Amino acid sequence: MGAETQEILLVEDNISDAKLTIMALNDGKILNKIVHLKDGEEALNYIFCQGQYVSRKLVNPILILLDLKMPKVGGIEVLKKIKSDERTRTIPVVVFSSSQESPDVKEAYALGVNSYIVKPMEFDEFSKVVKDLGLYWSLRNRVPEY
Repeated sequence: MGAETQEILLVEDNISDAKLTIMALNDGKILNKIVHLKDGEEALNYIFCQGQYVSRKLVNPILILLDLKMPKVGGIEVLKKIKSDERTRTIPVVVFSSSQESPDVKEAYALGVNSYIVKPMEFDEFSKVVKDLGLYWSLRNRVPEY
């Protein structure tokens, strides 16, 4: 499977942050398809092929960039469901959130997050962090094949 067919899911309710993230990934020459989902409910439907995504073939993304503070279903609940399901628990999940709250960080790691990154506020730093994330998880990291 080529890199361009392996998806990176971006679960982010803030449209400005989502656009900046996608722009930074594209600027970093990430060839993977980037799927932007706007809330936790949509993310769970997409990942588990239910609701409006019932006809989607169950193929795990190579990476999920997950915000925590979202409407409908929060990022912690999304993470819980991903990491508790045998079909999805090995998907790398990086929390990419503005929350620096210690309880959020602790709970995310307790649930099995692979990394927790606080979004930088300055554009250049934000862009560099996203590019580095994309390159590492799409080119360097290996996940089990099923």
